[in-house]
Amino acid sequence: MATAKIITEKGEMQVEFFEQDAPKTVANFIKLAKSGFYDGLTFHRVIPDFVIQGGCPDGTGAGGPGYTIPCELTGNNQYHDRGVLSMAHAGRDTGGSQFFICHSRKNTSHLDRHHTCFGKVVEGLDVIDQIRRGDKILKIEVSE
Repeated sequence: MATAKIITEKGEMQVEFFEQDAPKTVANFIKLAKSGFYDGLTFHRVIPDFVIQGGCPDGTGAGGPGYTIPCELTGNNQYHDRGVLSMAHAGRDTGGSQFFICHSRKNTSHLDRHHTCFGKVVEGLDVIDQIRRGDKILKIEVSE
């Protein structure tokens, strides 16, 4: 099972991936992380009690890796609970590099089966609450 450590200015989050439910999304995220794509990018969107979002190379929320990937919405783990990593997009099958991490279940259930859940923070959940707009992703380290 692949895992990752998202190292931020506010601390580290250990992630386990949902490889069975979202294999293409997981593979894409791992490829980008290993290439250093995420290193130094910011969390450009932070909405308290909702999500923290990063992965935009231009910091505006409009950028991506230069390609899109399909949504994977049929797996068992497609529910946006606290700590879940999900692929951001501008419409179905338009995701690429931007992802978000959920603060809680309370305000995210409408995202279920509309955005691909591809992992979950299993250690460092407190870091999610500390992230503010503009905080950097220093590095994402993948273990396979």
